[in-house]
Amino acid sequence: MSEKDEETFKSVDLEQQTQKSPEPDMHPQQPPSETMSETDNPSTPSAPSAPPAEAKAETTPSARTSAVKAKWKSSAEQFKVKRFFVLRPGTLDQGIEDVKSLVDPTEDGPVQSVWLMTEIDHWNNEKERLVLITENNLLVCKYDFVMLNCEQIQKIPLNIIDRISQGAFCFPPHSLLKREGEGVRVFWDKLREPSFMSRWNPFAIDYPFSTFTYHPVKGASEQLGRLCEIQNFKEELTLAAQKAHSKNPIPGKANGVLVLNQPILIEAYVGLMSVIGNQNKLGYCLARGNIGF
Repeated sequence: MSEKDEETFKSVDLEQQTQKSPEPDMHPQQPPSETMSETDNPSTPSAPSAPPAEAKAETTPSARTSAVKAKWKSSAEQFKVKRFFVLRPGTLDQGIEDVKSLVDPTEDGPVQSVWLMTEIDHWNNEKERLVLITENNLLVCKYDFVMLNCEQIQKIPLNIIDRISQGAFCFPPHSLLKREGEGVRVFWDKLREPSFMSRWNPFAIDYPFSTFTYHPVKGASEQLGRLCEIQNFKEELTLAAQKAHSKNPIPGKANGVLVLNQPILIEAYVGLMSVIGNQNKLGYCLARGNIGF
């Protein structure tokens, strides 16, 4: 091939490449659907308005359902709480005054604080109690908020209290019972163990300790929240017991109070009576409705 033929061939090749690859347009035209404004085509609805309507239609039923469920749940809880006689106007104040009037100023000393507690016995039964801390004694009162009458008072000298423990409730490994939450247990005779008959007697009262937890009406009001707070109760009881130990020590016994954070063991295994009693709140003064025809 001659030089002239090569130049002719190369020029033709470049021209063919130029024809095959045209120069791109630097200003591409947008499709009419995108450039057209809403005023140009008023019959066409705006695109973004459709998805929010669909999302709103999808979320509205679930939101309403959850709101209705929350409303019914709160109403049911309020109904259950209002059944307690301790919430009736003036009932709690009357009960506190009645119990305070039974305090002996010479033996017990002045009243330092009053608490509304739930006592749990060795068979896991709940019992409504008014608890008073005086200068010398701890008073656990069984008060009838229906008849406004104090039925029983258990006096525990503060100078014999040797241990106060706070923690979650627990049961033996093979127990069928369970209890949520935490409580405070007050010990006053660590050298004496409950007898075999006392352990299997649901009405035994010779146990050397008492166990307390929150009252069910704790969240009804701010005042009741203060009266039912077991943390504050433990702190005030510890200070009062330490003062009683220093003021009136017992000869031959180590003075002072040991404060522990440990699980509270309830040695109950089956407890059918406690299950039925606690579910129906038989240990509380409750409005139970009419019985009969």
